[in-house]
Amino acid sequence: MSTSSSSIWFTVTRQEPRLVVPVEPTPRELKQLSDIDDQEGLRFQVPVIMFYESNPFMEGEDPVSVIREGLAKALSFYYPFAGRLVEGPNRKLLVDCTSEGVLFVEADAEVELNQLGDAILPGCPMLEELLHDVPGSEGILGCPLLLLQVTRFRCGGFAIALRLNHTMSDGAGLVQFLSAIAEFVQGKEVTAPSVSPVWQRERLSARHPPRITCLHHEFEQVLDTNNDDANSTPIQKPFFFGPKEIRAIRNHLPPHASASTFEVLTACLWRCRTRALALDPNNNVRVSCLVNGRSLPGLIVPHGYYGNVITYPAAVSKAGKVCSFPLEYTVELVKMAKPQMTAEYFKSVADLMVIKGRLMYTVAGNFIVSDVRRLGLDTVDFGWGKPVYGGTAKAFPGLSFYMNFKDGIVVPICLPELVMERFEEELKKMTKEPFNGSVDHRPPKITSML
Repeated sequence: MSTSSSSIWFTVTRQEPRLVVPVEPTPRELKQLSDIDDQEGLRFQVPVIMFYESNPFMEGEDPVSVIREGLAKALSFYYPFAGRLVEGPNRKLLVDCTSEGVLFVEADAEVELNQLGDAILPGCPMLEELLHDVPGSEGILGCPLLLLQVTRFRCGGFAIALRLNHTMSDGAGLVQFLSAIAEFVQGKEVTAPSVSPVWQRERLSARHPPRITCLHHEFEQVLDTNNDDANSTPIQKPFFFGPKEIRAIRNHLPPHASASTFEVLTACLWRCRTRALALDPNNNVRVSCLVNGRSLPGLIVPHGYYGNVITYPAAVSKAGKVCSFPLEYTVELVKMAKPQMTAEYFKSVADLMVIKGRLMYTVAGNFIVSDVRRLGLDTVDFGWGKPVYGGTAKAFPGLSFYMNFKDGIVVPICLPELVMERFEEELKKMTKEPFNGSVDHRPPKITSML
């Protein structure tokens, strides 16, 4: 099946999609997801893409064949991925372990990897070609939980693009699964993954009786009062932040300010985004920092657990303050979001899902950031070496990811076109070196999230 698109300059030829099933028989059973897994905010498909250069040591090896074979072996251990989701009472999600398989697409592109340039970054114009949206596969219930496409390039390089039903795994869980595939690909004598997969989703399920014990700004239901610009069709662009850009942003802080790169960059993006949206200064805006809870004291998550261990505590402020107060104010707000995260907070989120009916996170005026730089998507090696780029393939409205690229960080931003233009102008002011003028006086000490 040959396809081409006006948004790209090459042709992709795809074979018919096929289902890859576990190589060994697997149990037929129903397995409950946790109450962290099946929250409304994770009921979507997240696309990931990895680009690999040709490797002379792998000459004669077909990436499509070896990855498909490694996938089938890995599915014997991660067999819930080969099943389908069903919904029980109170919208409880369960995996029907049917061994129906995951969707796999083989493809060839008439282009060399080095011709793609920065188009490999999130928001890449050829994503639809490298990750075919197989008709009927995009649903949450009753559909394949994973879709993979391996596309060969003329140069011997290739791309692996996949789409994951996010209720099944977070980024760490996905990397664990991909690493298992890579082990089977590289080791012909490998009989089991080095990290044994652990289900045990009951560990992150609601208590009996459930009780909400923490304040959850990220789940407050508020009206969307955006202007027309903010509600128009969104576009997305990747933005690169190397040492020079980070240094320029830090120049907007007092010399004594202590903050991580994540905190500084998040504060900057939140401020630029809020200014670009031109909101009423009295509107509440939020920044939610996605947190991986695997190492939290008191939250017992076994090694090998591949479910979602994430939530996104929020800091809240008036839009006018985020826009007009010095950057240090916004940095301090970002700093206040993560420390909320405790084992009790996680349990409170799980209980809230049961009590409130699996709420969606706050959408209006919320900017969610997920730092996936340390997950290892950029290090998964199927024998051809580390990927040139490995990470999420796009952003979503209100949700951005931080990924490694070269000597810096790439962040895709999704905004309506007119808002995007204003955002870029605001960002130029923040990343221009040197910063002319002194840092504004520090605002009053922050005593609460509001």
